[in-house]
Amino acid sequence: MQINIEHLPYVDLLERRARDPDIVIIHCTELPKLSDARREGELVRYPSGTGNSGHFYLDRDGRAFEYVPIERVAHHTRGWNARSIGIELVNIGRYPDWLHSQRQAMTEPYSSAQIAGLMQILLWICARSPSITDIAGHEDLDLTEVPASDDATQMVRRKRDPGPQFPWPQVLTACGLRRRFAASLP
Repeated sequence: MQINIEHLPYVDLLERRARDPDIVIIHCTELPKLSDARREGELVRYPSGTGNSGHFYLDRDGRAFEYVPIERVAHHTRGWNARSIGIELVNIGRYPDWLHSQRQAMTEPYSSAQIAGLMQILLWICARSPSITDIAGHEDLDLTEVPASDDATQMVRRKRDPGPQFPWPQVLTACGLRRRFAASLP
């Protein structure tokens, strides 16, 4: 599989791993295009000079990009970064009204090329990091609810990715990893 190396400008400021990763976390960008996700990833959000990003990004056509090497800790899932590898799939998700109570549906399907690329990258990651046994969606680990942007009396999930269109049965069968949820992980 070809992985295009396009590291983020601050990649050398990210921590080196202190432990081997044991879980892959699947995300969707909730943005229209890969270039939008790249711009978001380049934004510095922390005093360390780093920002939010996954390790790998897969565009709708299946092309894979490495923004952060797996030897570094990327910021993609609160509380799980040190032990995980994050994979972002370009998908519109709830864009642009992520937290609007009436716009929580995620209707864009993932392309077959994108899922095929994901399968390849999962096999590649597991070959390089045999400590990985589990896989989860961001929505499986971050259960936080926040006030809706249109009505503060209603609560919505902060994260819902990769969402209901993600083909979990197909991915789990192909990768051989166990799906885990926040309550079941140590």
